[in-house]
Amino acid sequence: MSTLTSPKGGSPAPFPMEIQRDSDQPVYTQLADILRQQILAGIFQPGQKLPSEAMLVDTYNVSPMTVRRAINLLAAQGIISTAHGRGTFVKEVQLSNAAFYLQDLKELFNSEGTTVVKLIEARFLPADERVSRKLQIKPGVRAIYIRRLLTVEDQPAFYHRGYLIYDPTRPVVESEFQVTDLKGLFRGSGNPLIKSGELSLEATVLNEEEAGILQVPLHTPGMVLEHTFYDFRDKPVSWGWFVCTNQHLRLYTRVGFEQTYGTRDERIR
Repeated sequence: MSTLTSPKGGSPAPFPMEIQRDSDQPVYTQLADILRQQILAGIFQPGQKLPSEAMLVDTYNVSPMTVRRAINLLAAQGIISTAHGRGTFVKEVQLSNAAFYLQDLKELFNSEGTTVVKLIEARFLPADERVSRKLQIKPGVRAIYIRRLLTVEDQPAFYHRGYLIYDPTRPVVESEFQVTDLKGLFRGSGNPLIKSGELSLEATVLNEEEAGILQVPLHTPGMVLEHTFYDFRDKPVSWGWFVCTNQHLRLYTRVGFEQTYGTRDERIR
């Protein structure tokens, strides 16, 4: 077994650089792992061309079909790209491909210290132009309007306002209010009425009402998490937004290639 050495002189990473014929892992995924580790080590750098199919066949004593399957696997994972007539190239880092995850918010909503301690308001309101557009109902149709406060460790954290479709066949207080229970959705135990949802996030400064509810100075920087949820007929069920200060919502992502074995559940730490 050979080892993969960083071109910058780092410590060797113990990874087989040869096809293990007695392994249970398919040959093409072994080859994909080998090429991936070479890319991660900088042996093949972003924008650089990979060895040709013929060279890989000779180097690793595999069939052309095996090489093509390995290349297709890496391409599907976004690590390389192929250009007809030119060859296969390592993809360059592209910020446009960045995806942000709400992991911090998930952990916050999953915390036992996060609770709805105050239902500020719950009443029927006729839908104005904006509400009717968001919920796809006619202006003037009654919708349920709610305002509530969520706390973290007994401190005001999220001010929620939302509009919900009123369905007289369902219990209002329990069923309708659960539609916007992000805590349940983050835990994977969300409302069965919901098929899909849309979330958007933007920066804001807290107005007088929001600052008063959250007990912070007026014009404190904050974030607005807007949500629209849809039922299994693809009709809106609810629309609303959570407001919080910046300390409760942070975006994080990584760009480039993950330091992982793409075909295994192993991670280099």
